[in-house]
Amino acid sequence: MNKIINSFTDFFTNDFWTSTDYWIDFGGSLLILFLFLLWRNLFTKYFFKMILTLTRKTPTDLFTYIVLAFEKPVRTFFVILGIFFALKTAPFQLMEPATLTLLMRSSIIIMITWGLFNFIPSSSVLFSRLSTKLDFEVDKIVMPFITKVLRFILVALALSIVLEEWDYNVGGFVAGLGLGGLAFALAAQESLKNLLGGFIIVSEKPFTMGDWVKTPSVEGVVEDISFRSTKIRTFAQALVTVPNSTLSNEPITNWSKMGKRQITFELPIQYHTSRTSLEKVVKRIETMLQEHPDIHKETILVRFDSFGASSLNVFLYFFTNTVMWAEFLKVKEDTNLKIMKILEEEGVEIAFPTRTLHIDKNAQEDLKKELSAE
Repeated sequence: MNKIINSFTDFFTNDFWTSTDYWIDFGGSLLILFLFLLWRNLFTKYFFKMILTLTRKTPTDLFTYIVLAFEKPVRTFFVILGIFFALKTAPFQLMEPATLTLLMRSSIIIMITWGLFNFIPSSSVLFSRLSTKLDFEVDKIVMPFITKVLRFILVALALSIVLEEWDYNVGGFVAGLGLGGLAFALAAQESLKNLLGGFIIVSEKPFTMGDWVKTPSVEGVVEDISFRSTKIRTFAQALVTVPNSTLSNEPITNWSKMGKRQITFELPIQYHTSRTSLEKVVKRIETMLQEHPDIHKETILVRFDSFGASSLNVFLYFFTNTVMWAEFLKVKEDTNLKIMKILEEEGVEIAFPTRTLHIDKNAQEDLKKELSAE
């Protein structure tokens, strides 16, 4: 840092202002920087588009994803190269040549890491396509989690390589962490629990991306899972972030994993309905449900179940093929309307709670006497 400050001081205090050679060299440095910036723009407009067109003609998207991932790092690298060669040819010295070389080497490592960092999600897409072709199912929640793990490992490796370039003892740093391992473990205890909870969720797969889940903490649609937490979008459109350690220790109801959805209720029929009409209604409702395209055929129960307090109760128990809430309600509405139509055609009415009051004959005579006395 002192070297850089001294260089700037020399830049403004020395008598180079009157030196023609100095200004020629300085202009040459600026010209080098300008040429690299110009080449950067030419690369973006022409050369990059040409490479991208060629890669899209290949039978796989691998090369296209690689080119797209490294586009911005390469464009940035042209600027770094321009600055590097401009400083190398500048008539003044901002830093030692060895330091400048180390910065250049570190920049190359960072640019490569940047490109690979961008490519990792694309590789997940390629792997998903490959698994589809090979008929090998990969859960949707696994790939985003693996992507985050690979990115974390990549950044950690790049950081260690850069530190090694600057002769920083990475081993000593790790050993230093070992000395304070107990304090670090205590401080990171919750983070470690969340990380392990994330691995449990990914390995056991109680849900996947887009599933409708319900826990004691939250109910909604799963949007994302990271090292620390899982994001769930509630039906009120609020985004709830639940720690993985909490989620992995709670009972999770996954409504999206239902193979069918239950409908059950009792249909109250008026008591004055004849036995023949009741049998027809039960039979027609059962036939209607068996022929309904949206009703699951495995379990359909329609039976005259009991004599209620004010009705003859017909028990219905069946399932819909769909498990989606909106479609389920649509099917339920359709079956209800068809049941109403059957009742209307058979002349059978739905009962409502009623009560008949019987008065004893002697009580009736006493009531008449009281009324006549008044």
